[in-house]
Amino acid sequence: MKLATYRDGSRDGQLVVVSRDLATAHYATGIAHRLQQVLDDWGFLSPQLQDLYDALNQGRGRHTFSFDPRQCLAPLPRAYQWVEGAAYPSLHASNLALAPGSGDHFLGACDVLRCPSEALGIDFCAGLAAITADVPLGSTPAQALDGVRLLALANSTHLRSLEPQGLATAQSTPAVAFSPVAITLDELGDSWDRGRVQLPLHTSWNGRKVGMCDAGPEMQQHFGQLVAHLCATRAVRSGSIVGSGPLANAGVGGKKQLQWPKGYHCIADKRAMETLQSGQPSTAYLQFGDTVRIEMKGPDGLSLFGAIDQEIMPLAHIQPT
Repeated sequence: MKLATYRDGSRDGQLVVVSRDLATAHYATGIAHRLQQVLDDWGFLSPQLQDLYDALNQGRGRHTFSFDPRQCLAPLPRAYQWVEGAAYPSLHASNLALAPGSGDHFLGACDVLRCPSEALGIDFCAGLAAITADVPLGSTPAQALDGVRLLALANSTHLRSLEPQGLATAQSTPAVAFSPVAITLDELGDSWDRGRVQLPLHTSWNGRKVGMCDAGPEMQQHFGQLVAHLCATRAVRSGSIVGSGPLANAGVGGKKQLQWPKGYHCIADKRAMETLQSGQPSTAYLQFGDTVRIEMKGPDGLSLFGAIDQEIMPLAHIQPT
């Protein structure tokens, strides 16, 4: 299934089922109003949503409409918890532990990202995220993987000047943006392999592609391991979101020729590479007016999650209400 949350003026929006090609959608109101309801009662509600999804894809939906990602909140607009790992090789960070973040407010895929100042070192971080069911305390990685219900793309923006030791803080991590839709694992087919997505992620900055790293082969901890890491000391409740951190493929070459073979999905990695090469970074962080687009396509070339497509703007552009 592919699920999204449409704006309706409330904080949690309205759950919609989206067709496989992301062309049409159908409100799920007769089944559930919000995604959290579905996560809390997955065994009963998800088969009903699956029936609606099948009808939608077969052209049998009774009240379908054209799907518009600009009308989407995050698939789960508020979560009981959001934590982010560092599951991929990195030049700027080596800690694989999960870092807690704020789950009280997420951004939709096309929402503007507003920041107080360019001097804060605004950095995109393009990765994947798993939305969980209840996962008991002490679960093994295999058991924790069974608790992954949905996957989405995530852009977990970091303000690097507020991370002097490279460690994220509450202030340094603005609201995370998610793809328009979250998908069940079966949508990936053979591309879902033992907790990893075996597909490239595409990241563009101001229309120029800067990253196309493979999400699977170099994920050092798969999603089951990331969730199990949380479960080592506490139970995880349905509606928790666990991020992979920015994708990366290992750098190659000596010090002077060091490069990410398939680009980068956060600017901090690019700057760290430049520092190793020449002693100082040359790539600036995001500026106001910059755009970031993050998307993953299936083997058939179709977008799986829809695209995160954000513009960076200052707080001064907020209109009074």
